[in-house]
Amino acid sequence: MNLDLSQEQKIIQETARRFAKTELEPHAAKLDQNQDRKQFLENLKKLAELGFMGLNVKQEYEGTEAGVVAFSLAMTEIARGCTSAAVTMSVNNLVCEVIQAVGSDEQKKKYIHKICNGEYPAGGFALTETGAGSDPAGMRTSAELDGDEWVINGSKIFITSGEYAGVFVVWAVTDKTVPKGKGISCFLVENGTKGLTIGKSEHKMGQHASATNELIFENCRVPKSALMSKLNDGFRIAVSELAGGRIGVGSLALGIGLAAMDYATKYTKERQQFGQPIANFQAIQWMIADAYTELEAARLLLLNAAFKKEQGRYFAKEASMAKVFATESANRACYSALQMLGGYGYTKDFPVERYARDARITTIYEGTSEVQRMVIAREILRSIS
Repeated sequence: MNLDLSQEQKIIQETARRFAKTELEPHAAKLDQNQDRKQFLENLKKLAELGFMGLNVKQEYEGTEAGVVAFSLAMTEIARGCTSAAVTMSVNNLVCEVIQAVGSDEQKKKYIHKICNGEYPAGGFALTETGAGSDPAGMRTSAELDGDEWVINGSKIFITSGEYAGVFVVWAVTDKTVPKGKGISCFLVENGTKGLTIGKSEHKMGQHASATNELIFENCRVPKSALMSKLNDGFRIAVSELAGGRIGVGSLALGIGLAAMDYATKYTKERQQFGQPIANFQAIQWMIADAYTELEAARLLLLNAAFKKEQGRYFAKEASMAKVFATESANRACYSALQMLGGYGYTKDFPVERYARDARITTIYEGTSEVQRMVIAREILRSIS
């Protein structure tokens, strides 16, 4: 089995690493404290110019067409520099791929290139509701056909990039008479559409520069052509596309964990206690060994899932395995890094405090760890039966 990267993948990884180090990392602490929107949007524009907003998107839509493995590699490196930029990049790629997979020719030509080239700072993935997070089939937002328009009513929560997304992929119930999950459809709704209100930005524990908003639909009218794919086919679309999104979040988490451990490991070689660097102590060495071993295992799981998706093979189980292991490993790595810095690790003067906060959400969004275990178990039991 050849695990070597192709020349193109190496170039993308190195480009992402260099950009994260020189352009993102110097601003990350300031963005975390001040939420400097102008600087953040500049970062997103530069990522688009590098081709990172559509890494698995066809070139005819101004995508890079570099594949899923390249996407995973780039996500990890960008997350080392700024997690808020990385999560926006992940969602943008996800939105582009959804439109590419199920959108009409007109929809693809109208929207994908605007996200890929940065005309739209972001795209929005509007699925989650107050009573429909881990159970998206339980959504209440509805869409009813009125002549040549769909009328959408309801709300979505925790929508990444709500404030500056140019277009949203929105799921709504279109047939309330069929069993749960069977009557859901998928729509494209432009930001600024009458009847769509962008709610306040959530005050979060971490990833502060990335806006997370509620979307409120009050008799929001969109043309009949806003429907994506077939009527009542939305739940299938959501489930299949979320699997790909989990590769992005897992890769993002891996980047945070590596950034935290790289910083902490370097610190232990400089920090003196009992007349010697604390890196000489076995307790510290075991933290380093355990964290990097777990992160390397996470990397291999992610690349396996990415490779299967890239080859057009079924990858849901592998994506869930990679997501749950990478995100939980990243959280453990961040807490080990914080412990290695001691009291300094708990202060905002050192970045590991921010890494720990940024990593925490990764076990929750794009499907909680508990949901990933349900998916994994279901796939294994199905294969055995």
